Amino acid sequence: MSAPIVGRKAPDFTLPTGDGGTFTLSEQKGKKVVLYFYPKDQTPTCTKQACEFRDWHGKFAELGVVVVGVSPDSAASHAKFAEKHALPFPLLADEDLKVCKKYDVWRLKKMYGREYTGVERSTFLIDEKGRLAREWRKVRLAGHIDAVLAAIGELDQIGGKE
Repeated sequence: MSAPIVGRKAPDFTLPTGDGGTFTLSEQKGKKVVLYFYPKDQTPTCTKQACEFRDWHGKFAELGVVVVGVSPDSAASHAKFAEKHALPFPLLADEDLKVCKKYDVWRLKKMYGREYTGVERSTFLIDEKGRLAREWRKVRLAGHIDAVLAAIGELDQIGGKE
């Protein structure tokens, strides 16, 4: 499957949420969406990342941005994770990896000399028209929220606030 391309329509999907609902990307038209993929609930780096998005959630909301996390974990796992860390945004369960594959984040990874497939930590910024505006792959947490907020600011200057 080929990766989504910046400037083109973001691949649509519907996934279950940790709170028992569903989330459909195309229903977010008119809003910017930060879609971030992470490997696993309750792991140190994934918890830190989710908590950073939580801590900045007010700023994202002020800018009219919907934040959504996606991993292969179950909706039940997401519910526990969200409750434990007071996450104010939906976590989506992609247990069959269809969305991870659509966004080309299910990749061969290497750690300590071992190869395995898993989610490559990635973030996508989708504009109000449903187009992929920016992508960050192999995300490192230091400075990541700042980079995402800067990209949102650039979008607003280009024409998102006409």
